[in-house]
Amino acid sequence: MTDAKAAVPTEVGESRRRAVTAAQTAASKQAEAVSVLDVRELITITDYFVICSGASERQVDTIADEVVKELKASGVRPVRREGESGARWQLVDFVDFVVHVFHEEAREYYRLDNLWADAPVVDWEREAAAS
Repeated sequence: MTDAKAAVPTEVGESRRRAVTAAQTAASKQAEAVSVLDVRELITITDYFVICSGASERQVDTIADEVVKELKASGVRPVRREGESGARWQLVDFVDFVVHVFHEEAREYYRLDNLWADAPVVDWEREAAAS
């Protein structure tokens, strides 16, 4: 007999898995410098930031669109999306995790990775390979 609680993913575990899926999806569209930051101990509004870059506005659109498409296919819909088509920074808010897709130059300008440097970095590639 198995413990029923052990079979049910925790909320944090589920949000982490979904953030890793978002990172994988972004990487599949040639996003650059994909990182997942665990911000649970730093802020209360979300658990993870997924940050990545595209080389052009079109690639930024493609990455953000594909992340939304992939997560919608698994029943997860964003509550908000900011940045119109052709924007240099698109934010996709899934509540438990937020995906930031930057144009390379915008990422360097805003330096979000540095702003959240105290956040532990999730080894999403290892976790994705293990799943």
